[in-house]
Amino acid sequence: MQIGPHTFDNKTIVAPMAGVTDRPFRQLCKRFGAALAVSEMVTSDPKLYGTEKTQRRTNHIGEAEPVSAQIAGSDPRMLADAARYNTERGARIIDINMGCPAKKVCNTMAGSALLRDEFLVDRILNAVVKSVDVPVTLKIRTGWDRENRNAIRIAKIAESSGIRALTIHGRTRACGFSGSAEYETIAEVKASLKIPIIANGDIDSPKKAMRVIELTGADALMIGRAAQGRPWIFREINHHLATGQHLPPPEVSEIHAVLLAHLQELYGFYGEFLGVRIARKHVSWYTKALLHSESFRKELNTKESAQEQLALVNGFFEKLASAGQRLNYVENEVGRGHEARE
Repeated sequence: MQIGPHTFDNKTIVAPMAGVTDRPFRQLCKRFGAALAVSEMVTSDPKLYGTEKTQRRTNHIGEAEPVSAQIAGSDPRMLADAARYNTERGARIIDINMGCPAKKVCNTMAGSALLRDEFLVDRILNAVVKSVDVPVTLKIRTGWDRENRNAIRIAKIAESSGIRALTIHGRTRACGFSGSAEYETIAEVKASLKIPIIANGDIDSPKKAMRVIELTGADALMIGRAAQGRPWIFREINHHLATGQHLPPPEVSEIHAVLLAHLQELYGFYGEFLGVRIARKHVSWYTKALLHSESFRKELNTKESAQEQLALVNGFFEKLASAGQRLNYVENEVGRGHEARE
């Protein structure tokens, strides 16, 4: 797949997720083979540029190229300015958020709320594309609700505006994250456009990734929730798409090493106080599929320092290491979820 001057050697992309895809997480996923990782959405409101949150979200120091930054808002001029602001801070691809279903985003007429106003979508896309010399991409949903699916019309507006790639989450805004992704709509959009189409929604295993490619004809896949605590999913999917074979799940020793490295990057990026607290959700995601982890995860939330957190993590994994346990996946008929088995 190619986006502007950038050519990618595989089909996996990290989805932008607020509170998750910070710089440490993006770097980790790229090390496991993700071709591209999109940042947490950056507000287009210039009054918030100086906040600690925005400064962190626009911090790309040391990040593998190309850097993709997602911007969010509803005012064409402000979004154009935001695109320039992010390119000045290292972004080489600008992604526009028209897919977020969160109420606090939609209530400001941003995110997927924009899908209700196709004229405004056209104004925004043209303004942003003309404002920067880097490629601009767009993420959308299939529509506002089941009665108002307009993904094909939005996609054609995007293509004519100069958008270089389009990501489609296969649900409407009203669906949130419930129900199953509607891959048939993504396939219809793919058949109607010439620009690259990236499929998103419910891609949580190598088998499901292959199936989504077959169903949609998409040029690439965007992985979100399934990568939380499981960054090696990019390695697994890339291997399966290339060979048709399945890699063995990681050994507990590898999970331990990956988690320790991730924790150190979180402490360094956020500082110890905030880093310890942000790390809690990541540790929980890494360990939820491991045996006997429930009591460990409860105790984890009581630790206030990096030293205490690391000691608890090391103790938990040392108990598992003697058994040489691997993480085993059990997929149901729709490929969701995983749990550990002995």
